[in-house]
Formats: sequence, structure tokens, C-alpha cells
Amino acid sequence: MKEIQDSKQLQAYIAAHSLAAIFNEQLSGHLHLYSFAQGEHICSKGDPSGYLYVLVKGKLKIFTTTPEGKMLIISFKTPLELIGDVEYIQGTEMINTVEAVSPVHMLGIEYRWLNKYGRDYPPLLHFMLEMITHKFYRKSNFLSLNLMHPVEVRLASYLLSISYDESDPNFTGQLSTINLTDTANFIGTSYRHLNRVIHKLTQDGLIERGNGHLLVKDKAGLAALASRNIYEPNGME
Repeated sequence: MKEIQDSKQLQAYIAAHSLAAIFNEQLSGHLHLYSFAQGEHICSKGDPSGYLYVLVKGKLKIFTTTPEGKMLIISFKTPLELIGDVEYIQGTEMINTVEAVSPVHMLGIEYRWLNKYGRDYPPLLHFMLEMITHKFYRKSNFLSLNLMHPVEVRLASYLLSISYDESDPNFTGQLSTINLTDTANFIGTSYRHLNRVIHKLTQDGLIERGNGHLLVKDKAGLAALASRNIYEPNGME
């Protein structure tokens, strides 16, 4: 994480996402702009919480850890999204792990300033209520429907989510084959079954396996297989 010392860029993000009415003058004076590199963790499950982050550029991967120690994808997030909102309201440690899929910019403000200047500020509270309600609606739908989808759909959705950031046409991600065990856990299948599906998608010309990575070869074909990306917010509404 690096702080970007650029007040003009910060104000540009506030204007672009219509945040001026939500973060009043007292709050906005304590907003900072941060950058996270691809693959960097914004927070990990169980970490102490202390900041509210607002995603304004890039894509995030949200995942959790099951009681058995396996990791499971919750969703991918694009702007505008909040991180640390539920934890702020509940006064808890971080519920999930959040990772930058592409280079990310986030506005951040410490909870102490929210407590001092925002606890009784209706526009901020209404904004957070809307975001939290939407978040739990999506999560409820995801948990009930995700494992009902075939593994082919789950893998296609996952590959599309980590390989592309629609807000950044220059970004192209890839999946390391070293991490296939983690990938199997993420999408809720076995390593053996995942390899069978990868082999099939490779034979179908949708992906390519080589140099220790999986690359999307036919984005349109993979998107057609996924039908609608089950890990993207718009795919769960």
C-alpha cells in the first residue's frame, strides 16, 4: 500500500463518483488516496479493522476461509464499493480477505474520524446502509446459488474475473498453474476435477496452458460458457 500525495487526483475521484455530498468538509479533510499493487492484500480475515476504504479504480477479489481451512470466493468488486463498512458498524475484525486483482486506487478514512464527524451525518449513514444492504443481498444469492453451477461455469467466471478489468483495457491477468489447488478451493471443487475441466476448456480452444499459466484464448467463447459471470456483482442481481 502506498499513499498517493495528489490532492487533485483525490478530488477528481470524489467528483467522478459523486462523493462530495457523502463525505462532508470535515470528513473529506481526513480522506486519503491509496494505491495497491496487483496481488496485494488490502486486508486479511481476522485483521483488526480501522479504516473505511472506498474502491474508486481497479478490481478486488473477496474471499473467505471455511472452518476446514479452505478458501472460498465470495465475489469480485469494481467501483464503487466499500471495504470495512460492516466491520465499522459491528465493531469487529475483518470478516473477509480482500486482494487487488488489478492495480487499485482506494480512498481511505480512519474509523476515529467517522466516529467524530460521521456518526450523526445522514448522507453518509444512508450511503453506508445502501451499500451494506446491497452487499448482503448479493452475498446471500451467491452462497445459495454458486455451488449449484457446474464447475465449467465457475472456472470460466473465475478466469474472466481475474483476467480482465473492464475499467482498464490495458490490464490482462493470468492464472498461475502453481496455484491450482487454491483455485480449486476458491471455486469449491477438487483439484482433480479442476484439471479435467481445464483439459476440456483447452481442447475446446477457450484457454491455453503454458509457461506455468492459464491464459484466456477466446474471451467471447468463455463468456458464453459462463453465461453471466457468477462472481461479478452484476451477475448476481
